[in-house]
Amino acid sequence: MPDLLFLRELLVSCVSYLQLLLETISVICVVIGLGKTLVILIKVKQGRAARYCFGNWLATALEFQLAADILVTTVDPDLDSLIKLGIIAVIRTFLNYFLSKELEHNPNETDAEIKKAV
Repeated sequence: MPDLLFLRELLVSCVSYLQLLLETISVICVVIGLGKTLVILIKVKQGRAARYCFGNWLATALEFQLAADILVTTVDPDLDSLIKLGIIAVIRTFLNYFLSKELEHNPNETDAEIKKAV
């Protein structure tokens, strides 16, 4: 039985480091996306290309955030955590869906504008 407690504590510890890593990657995605978006706005002066670029980075960041939330809930699956995860997952899924729908509009034009800026 003490071995199981040790393994559980080890798992909880590993998950908290992984959560921190995933959340850090998410923040880095937002910062990189902001930087690239600013470059596009300065060089090309196209709002649509900037929104497309930033939207892609935000969608990526949302995926990392959702993965972090799933890990935390896996280790501590009480009812409140599961409800919170479900609500967060639904909100992020809707955000990703509508973001991807917006990004699908004229992607070839926007890709050319982004490549010209970067």
